[in-house]
Amino acid sequence: MATKLSQVWDLDSIFPGGSESSEFQAFLETMEKDLKQLHDQIHGNEASVEEVTTWILEVQELAKRSRQAGAFLSCLSAQNVKDAKAKQLLGTVSQTRTILEAILTNIDDQLLNMPEEQWATFIAQDVFTEVTHPLLERRLRAKEKLSPREETLIQKLAVDGYHAWGQLYDTIVGRMKIAVEEDGKVEELSVGQAANKMSSGNRELREHVSQKWEEAWANEADLCSDALNHLAGYRLQVYGERGWEQVLKEPLEINRMTQETLDAMWNTITENKPKFVQFLDRKAELLGIEKLSWHDVFAPLSKDVPEVSYDEAADIIVNQFEQLTPKMAEFTKEAFAKSWIEAESRAGKRPGGFCTSFPLSKESRIFMTYAGTASNVSTLAHELGHAFHQHVMNDLPYLAQGYAMNVAETASTFAEMVVADATVKNATTKEEHLTLLEDKISRSVAFFMNIHSRFLFETRFYEERKNGLVSVTRLNDLMEEAQKEAFNNSLGEYHPHFWASKLHFYITGVPFYNFPYTFGYLFSMGIYALALKEGEGFEEKYINLLRDTGRMRVEDLAMKHLHVDLTKPEFWQEAVDLAAADVDEFLKLTEK
Repeated sequence: MATKLSQVWDLDSIFPGGSESSEFQAFLETMEKDLKQLHDQIHGNEASVEEVTTWILEVQELAKRSRQAGAFLSCLSAQNVKDAKAKQLLGTVSQTRTILEAILTNIDDQLLNMPEEQWATFIAQDVFTEVTHPLLERRLRAKEKLSPREETLIQKLAVDGYHAWGQLYDTIVGRMKIAVEEDGKVEELSVGQAANKMSSGNRELREHVSQKWEEAWANEADLCSDALNHLAGYRLQVYGERGWEQVLKEPLEINRMTQETLDAMWNTITENKPKFVQFLDRKAELLGIEKLSWHDVFAPLSKDVPEVSYDEAADIIVNQFEQLTPKMAEFTKEAFAKSWIEAESRAGKRPGGFCTSFPLSKESRIFMTYAGTASNVSTLAHELGHAFHQHVMNDLPYLAQGYAMNVAETASTFAEMVVADATVKNATTKEEHLTLLEDKISRSVAFFMNIHSRFLFETRFYEERKNGLVSVTRLNDLMEEAQKEAFNNSLGEYHPHFWASKLHFYITGVPFYNFPYTFGYLFSMGIYALALKEGEGFEEKYINLLRDTGRMRVEDLAMKHLHVDLTKPEFWQEAVDLAAADVDEFLKLTEK
């Protein structure tokens, strides 16, 4: 690939002029007018098959436009947390999204009330061949919700209630500065920049930044507590009105999976944790300390880890993709060449990374802060996996593109795994091999232990929230207790304010933004094993699986494409065994 790739994404090709774009403003106005027009057309009386068909075709196109607008503003807000105009416009799009949700709610009611004979005629139409499952799903889910009027009211109130509390996190992060001393100089870092420092190979620097990080979030804990408590309270009130007793009912349904599958996954992981504790203990020994602290868990073993330039990272990723998935490699080249990636390390950016899609443009954009670490290379590969997933679905009807978070994480973690595994095998020295292997195992630790701590915290927090507001002190206790359990008490120091600092707890689009990551990681391991076994014939099967992710439950998806039963421990054990094999190799290489 060409060198000196741009690390700043191109948003002007979507809408020129950023948040002041007149073209975008006109797009919003037209979209709002068309949404209101369709909303007014949909009446409460029983409609004909032809009417409902027309409404569904129209709402899919409007949903694409809404997604295009929301993605654009998300990008603007992420690249500059002080972009007040973008925040204002996000509020506008949130308002228009309530109209879209109201339209869908009214359509769902029409689907629900169709007599069986009419429903059979409706769903058998050729125009719905690709979206039969999503429409059937909407009909079934409508049975478990309130009346269209009540659901519409909930959606409207959510804009300045539920979603507003989620947006408060962005405001908090945007104003935060963390003063870090390095090489005798004190610099005020953004949250994203400080987070990268905690991956440093210099333990003294990690300890220093970690202390400042904890202090900074302690200072914001009251506001974060307000946001978290009210987000949970809102959800619990809505669940109560719908008659939903289990907090996990919605996240499981959104992810199209059963409690049985979730339990099989976590139980298998828990039984295998002693192996990963061995890894953590050995890492502590290699670092010359008795037990790892929270900031050591994902830190590199060596102080002298060479930085990987952005251009080098691009070459590594493309070269590894080409070995198993040539089409993904070609897509990745296009993403780099057309500047679809925002990777520059600078102040004012939101922390973290994401990939968002623009369905009208049939493009994606990737956001991260690249600092040259092995972890950054993994993140870049991860987000490119997300982008490829969307790419192979762009020709499907919009309702068939609605894949859930757990399978959304499949393509991303598969891409990450391809790169990680190949770089470990291609290491030229023992030290490089060990460093890369440790980084690879650390991702297993993240999914099996870190993510598990988030899941344990959130489930317990929701149970306590049913009885009233949960204090900052109690939130800290719940977080630390969850971390100790998830890590089998293997660490010497934990991160009690993690609940405040982690964006995922404040995301309103998807409740329980945790267990789907682990599902995707292990599911992708099974896919990766298939890729290694089948070689050239694999890619077409892989693409077919990805294309089905928006129109099948995960248990059916796994049975159709992998011939495995996700409700049984066997699949999960085989996947965990692949990660455990890395630990065995690491322990052998580091024996004294």
